Amino acid sequence: MRKLRAAVCCTLGITVMTLAQSASAANWFELQGISPALAPLMSVSGYFQPTYTYMPGTAVTNNLGSQVPHLNQIAPNFTSSNSFNINRARLMIRGNINRDISYFLAGEFGNNGFTHIGGNYTPAIMDGHATFSHYIPGVRIEAGIIRAPGPEQAMQGYMAYNFTSFASVTTQMMLQPFYNPNAPRTNPNPQGGVAVPGQYGEGVNAFRYTGLEAMDWFRNGPWEFAYGAMVGNFGPLTATNYSNSPLVAARLQESYIFGGHGPFQSSLTGFIWYQHATPNFNGHAYSMTRDGIGIAYMQGYMHQWGRWAKVEYMRGSGMISAGSVFSSPVTVAPPAQQAALGEAQVYPGSQNTARGYYISGGLFMTRRMEVDLRYDYYNRLPNIAAQNRTFSTWAVGLQYHFTPLTRVILDYYVRNVGIPHLGAIPPAQRALPESIAKSADNMLTLQAVIAF
Repeated sequence: MRKLRAAVCCTLGITVMTLAQSASAANWFELQGISPALAPLMSVSGYFQPTYTYMPGTAVTNNLGSQVPHLNQIAPNFTSSNSFNINRARLMIRGNINRDISYFLAGEFGNNGFTHIGGNYTPAIMDGHATFSHYIPGVRIEAGIIRAPGPEQAMQGYMAYNFTSFASVTTQMMLQPFYNPNAPRTNPNPQGGVAVPGQYGEGVNAFRYTGLEAMDWFRNGPWEFAYGAMVGNFGPLTATNYSNSPLVAARLQESYIFGGHGPFQSSLTGFIWYQHATPNFNGHAYSMTRDGIGIAYMQGYMHQWGRWAKVEYMRGSGMISAGSVFSSPVTVAPPAQQAALGEAQVYPGSQNTARGYYISGGLFMTRRMEVDLRYDYYNRLPNIAAQNRTFSTWAVGLQYHFTPLTRVILDYYVRNVGIPHLGAIPPAQRALPESIAKSADNMLTLQAVIAF
């Protein structure tokens, strides 16, 4: 009984310290960069997200066979259009070595783009860093596997996810998979796209990179300024650098704090961010840049009529990729299209661009019931007329909050794929991309976020 009581007290203590961290921090640099001041040498926490996803599974027909495109299948396996899955399952260990040094370790065990490498399920360390504070005035040094300073959806922790999926521009432009540098490649189209077979995919980094970051935050009355600047490897977390020069990333933000604390504080924040690397790909080094700007507002979390809103615009150049359309080529398609359909397409040159934005908001109808709405838009490769595609999505969500960290989310996504320059595609090759775009299913997801 004493051991059981001690275990319960330890668990409660960890929970209290986690919430205390939220009650004393004011931005994601602090929330995820350091442990609470009174944290012990080690505390354990985690969360998991059981999820059910349904799509009709519309197949591409139009005399081109009857295959269901990846667009209408559930990632990362792409074998079903309705399925249960554990999207994320995170086990986290953190603590303070002394008053000035804290650490954070996290392993990811869910079935997602981070753990799905080359078609195999591969759990791995997702976070692993130590932060050194108070040694240099105005600078805290974070070393290890770090969330690179970047867009808001990349910075925020799981407790602030409002939808079951990120906006299209975030998913496609900021969560691009890496590919083995020794993978065989072909050039199936004259616009400079390079095809890479799917088995050479090395997953995504979930916005993390290995490196060093200087960051800190400063309060002046209700105003708070925070910054982060990072240098690191550009490549999979399990590999060496895939870039001729280090990844550099930075973010500046200014907040006016109305009240409250941590990820749920009432505040208005403006931010700007920048990332740059020089990836090695297909025997060459290419310049790649991402940047963005946005505003985030929240007031009255888990209070009736509490509300939040976010707007962010981002753009990219160089290393724009498009995932494979099918799991295998459509043999009845024109020969010029067959290889491209079953393989990922990467457009590495700096002349290749993409851009997009999202507008989202939510309202607490009661203390526990929240309704959310988001519109997001992504314009991929507007510089190549024949390859240009647009992705627009309306998301309507309903959340029920049991606690600030445990809730159920029901989302419905209305999706549309556009081909702005259909006339730029040769007439004999238009039927297939038209059929794929028109096949885009709407999607329903039900997800529980359970923290411990």
